[in-house]
Amino acid sequence: MSDRNYWTQSRDHIAIIGHRGARALYPENTMVSFEKAVEMGVDGIETDVHMTTDGQLVLHHDDLLDRTTTGSGPIEAYSYKELMEFDAGVKFSPKYAGEKIPRLEEFLDLVQNTDLLLNVEMKDYRPEALRKTIETLDRYGLRDRYVIASFSATVTTMAHKLFGVKTQGFPLYMVKYLTAETELHYYAVGIGMQDVTRELTDSYLARGIEPWCWCADTEEAVQQGIDGGVTMITANDPRPALKVLRGKTADE
Repeated sequence: MSDRNYWTQSRDHIAIIGHRGARALYPENTMVSFEKAVEMGVDGIETDVHMTTDGQLVLHHDDLLDRTTTGSGPIEAYSYKELMEFDAGVKFSPKYAGEKIPRLEEFLDLVQNTDLLLNVEMKDYRPEALRKTIETLDRYGLRDRYVIASFSATVTTMAHKLFGVKTQGFPLYMVKYLTAETELHYYAVGIGMQDVTRELTDSYLARGIEPWCWCADTEEAVQQGIDGGVTMITANDPRPALKVLRGKTADE
């Protein structure tokens, strides 16, 4: 295990996080996408959690299955067994036919014995889904290595207030449920590349909140993040960030 201070070692160490694995190159939120991101040398992985009708935690971004799988309708309306009937890779490319929507535990088995950082976004806002997600992450001994992210201020406040975990919110883009208390429960905020400025990131750092950006997929965007003072970069294609920040050339 690395002796770094996990998420932020210093202002000149910017963590590189693979968005849904390496979604520009592989079918998002599938095991192949996660595995390839790890092989590329990212510092961590971002993924998204929903809970099925039978209480299983699965990794999928959209509320609906239609865009990325052969299924249709709300993912939370299906049992895990039913979800296994759908293909989560073929719409990206026939090369990845047969990929399935993973359970959270499958992903954690992959990363448990690494020092990878985990950005776990709750797409399911139900308290039971949050509780089960945190309990699962903690069962794998990952408390120091994960944050719970959400566009719901209710979820981030609950995650920090009731469970004491690090959280990431998106206050520039959240129009519901924000209160004067919300920011007190943030470890980090997510900033879209179009809004990254040094003034903004410094304002968060002055309040003890880490400024993270998404998604820097070109060398120019990575440099914009560096110049803008972010402490973490999320990328659909991690290769430009790995090249600029680590001097590393990663093959697809």
